[in-house]
Amino acid sequence: MAKRLIPTFNRILVEKIIPPSKTNSGILLPEKTSKLNSGKVVAVGPGARDKDGKLIPVTLKEGETVLLPEYGGTEVKLGEKEYFLYRDEDIMGTLHD
Repeated sequence: MAKRLIPTFNRILVEKIIPPSKTNSGILLPEKTSKLNSGKVVAVGPGARDKDGKLIPVTLKEGETVLLPEYGGTEVKLGEKEYFLYRDEDIMGTLHD
């Protein structure tokens, strides 16, 4: 079994962030709370090539928190963990503290 997946071209491997189901004080949160579809970038590919063969690097880096589209991505299971592969242009933006 592969221990590390390195995406090809302009693809990005993302681990989705699951929002908490209860607060620190133990209050259960309803499922319809404003959930943000976000994830953490685990690995990035080298980038795509343009018509002239020049490399267009991926704009994201490992460890960044990103905003994901509601639908899309390819589900990948490595061991017990679940990841998703997206193209660089499918990522909606990065989230900062």
